[in-house]
Amino acid sequence: MKRNFDIAGIRFGWEAGRNFPAESWRKFQVETDGRKSDLAVTLISEAESVCYGVQGYSWPGTSQIFRTEADVMLVSGDWSAGRILPLENPRNLQAFLIQMFYSTAVRRGLLQLHGALAAPEGRGLLFLGPSGIGKTTQAELWNCHRGAVIVNGDLVFAQEIGTGFLGWGTPWHGSSAYCENIGVPLWAMIVLMQAEHNAIRRLEGFEKVAAVSGSVFYPRWLDGGMELCLYLLDRLLGRIPVYELSCRPDEEAVRLTEEAVFGEYKSR
Repeated sequence: MKRNFDIAGIRFGWEAGRNFPAESWRKFQVETDGRKSDLAVTLISEAESVCYGVQGYSWPGTSQIFRTEADVMLVSGDWSAGRILPLENPRNLQAFLIQMFYSTAVRRGLLQLHGALAAPEGRGLLFLGPSGIGKTTQAELWNCHRGAVIVNGDLVFAQEIGTGFLGWGTPWHGSSAYCENIGVPLWAMIVLMQAEHNAIRRLEGFEKVAAVSGSVFYPRWLDGGMELCLYLLDRLLGRIPVYELSCRPDEEAVRLTEEAVFGEYKSR
């Protein structure tokens, strides 16, 4: 059965019997309306031939082959189509799907970041930092104390729109439970530091480059992917302010961020 999904404005076709890639994808499913998919992935259920116990597969459009553990994905030359061989480990499916998606998305000006995106009153705050630093916790504090929607708790795509950037939710959300099919204007990126006391400061120059670049996913498998990511990162840093928040998991951290980010914008 074929299904279509709309992720950050990109039409993603999926074919794999009755199976969904994951339950979170239901939020992104769209009706078939005749629009051609921007990329399409097929999960093969069985070998095309078996001889002497050797399984055989063929696909004339194959340009590259990728493997994680014992699982394999075949990809067309322009990355518009992929075929995933029968999976030994179902958890590898999401890695293949996001690799396919990002290969299309980055060429359309979308940058993938490891972060949690909260949107108080529709204004996006993107929390960045290494795993375990408290990104989802800060997003949850904004949800609790300011009613913010948590767009995604782990993985966000930033897309340049006019003079600003949108932060997009996707079906990929790591161990976080948060995943919404919306895009919101980015107002600030908040790089987290754990500390005994709350403090916030705005970063400039190379300091903000160093603080944010570690949260970017770089598609090194894609020709020109690294250069394109660096170009998009430069555009992002030139338009969206970056703050360093040394914080505890409490409401004061929310208040300090609110005053620094939204107070500054309101005064313009």
